Amino acid sequence: MPPSFLNPRKRSLLRGILLVLISLFAAILLSGFPQIRRSPILVLPTLTAAAGTADTVRCMQRRWSFYHGGVLLLIYMDLMVLCMILFLLLYPYALWISSSQ
Repeated sequence: MPPSFLNPRKRSLLRGILLVLISLFAAILLSGFPQIRRSPILVLPTLTAAAGTADTVRCMQRRWSFYHGGVLLLIYMDLMVLCMILFLLLYPYALWISSSQ
């Protein structure tokens, strides 16, 4: 029997956080971070991070509590990671467009 956090039908903060953080590290490795290069395969970590963010949003509760506040902080972290991955994906293309003009 697999662990409960691997079941996609159940809510899991751990699964959402792991998806987002693993996709961030994969994006950093795929982009060759110190010298950012164009890599269209960075779309895969972007989609994985978006899926992890959606999984984290599923854990929200209707009434405010400290758990609800913690989930809000995790959603903000997920959004910052998504922005970083999108930066790694789009910045080399912006440089390429500006240098060709």
